[in-house]
Amino acid sequence: MRPVRALLAAFTLLSVAACGGEAEREVGLAGIVRTPAPVVADVTLPEVTNGMHDEFAFRAEPGGLLVTYFGYTTCPDVCPTTMADLRNAVRQLDEDDADAIDVAFATVDPDRDTDAATTAYIHAFFPDGHALRTEDPNELARAADAFGAVYSVEENDEGYIEVEHSAFLYAIDDEGKILLSWPFGIEPDLIANDLRILMEEEST
Repeated sequence: MRPVRALLAAFTLLSVAACGGEAEREVGLAGIVRTPAPVVADVTLPEVTNGMHDEFAFRAEPGGLLVTYFGYTTCPDVCPTTMADLRNAVRQLDEDDADAIDVAFATVDPDRDTDAATTAYIHAFFPDGHALRTEDPNELARAADAFGAVYSVEENDEGYIEVEHSAFLYAIDDEGKILLSWPFGIEPDLIANDLRILMEEEST
């Protein structure tokens, strides 16, 4: 499989272009702010956490944040590293802020990621996390497009499945606005600091 890391620079540009906004770094924030902020309030995917099959809306609870990631459970490096970095960042927050952050993991490889596997994956990092999975390729594509996420799942000439995907974490508020995006590789300390800033803004 081609290393996902080699594709991240190109996917960064695609992600920004897909939402029609310009990306910038605001003073004090390590993540990327897109102007205008994409709104995903009306976007849903099926939540399959522990056998559920309800539509999950990409909106945080009032006063909280929802951090969303598009990946796949058999990813050898980028996905588990990203989820572990996010977990480490949340652990640095005080209890009230940490409790106000939800995490959702949407699989881009539903043919191999079962409901149970997707649930087990997110729960390995966040026991209360939301597992999102759809077998409808159009539904998945619409959701990913709304975020500016890109991915491909193809079988190569040797019969192996190759998965390529962008590796952004998306912080969403209770109105469904994407406030901030973190590309792969940002240190947990910086993510934690950004979360504190966002939570302070949400409380004012």
